[in-house]
Amino acid sequence: MKKIPGLVLAFILLRTNAHSQDDDYIQNPTFGVHFIFNDFKSAQVIRATSLGSAIRNKQFGKIKEMAPGLALNYLQGLSPYFDFSSTITGSFLEYPRKDGISTGKDNLLLEIDASLRGKMLSNKYVLSPYLEIGVGASKYKGYYGAIIPAGMGLQVNIFDEAFLLINAQYRIGITSTTSNHFMYGIGLAGVIGRRRTTRPGGLPALN
Repeated sequence: MKKIPGLVLAFILLRTNAHSQDDDYIQNPTFGVHFIFNDFKSAQVIRATSLGSAIRNKQFGKIKEMAPGLALNYLQGLSPYFDFSSTITGSFLEYPRKDGISTGKDNLLLEIDASLRGKMLSNKYVLSPYLEIGVGASKYKGYYGAIIPAGMGLQVNIFDEAFLLINAQYRIGITSTTSNHFMYGIGLAGVIGRRRTTRPGGLPALN
């Protein structure tokens, strides 16, 4: 699973070189609400064995074993193919930390991240698969930590005013107080503002 951030970065670098004439389809400022599921079991199995072994032995976590939560997300287009994304998530769960310390009961896990999202297609199209990678921080009780979220998703454009977002992330814990886990999400996001563009002659306009 360590290859995931490298694959995401490779995709983003390749996409940066793509020539685009879709400047009218840059993501407008967008705010979303998502239902999420945190899957620690699958990440622990993969870390202890391998992805192939987990698939062969059907050791992936079931939905009933995942901890649900809510997420708020903000998107802002940087170009037709790249967006800035910031997400804050909240879930009540018993956090399985890498250092072996157990809390013994459910508490609030807060995670916040800032990511770069690279889309295969611009918002000109109804369906747009994407990859994303970023940096983030977490807080559980009195413990703070750092994470690297890396994943993929699908954006469904609803008349350029709203979006259905389906995504899966592998959240890599990079401090002793954080553990690797998958986060799956589905949500709706709506446009909350319009990007400023410039008409011929230098006059400002709104998309």
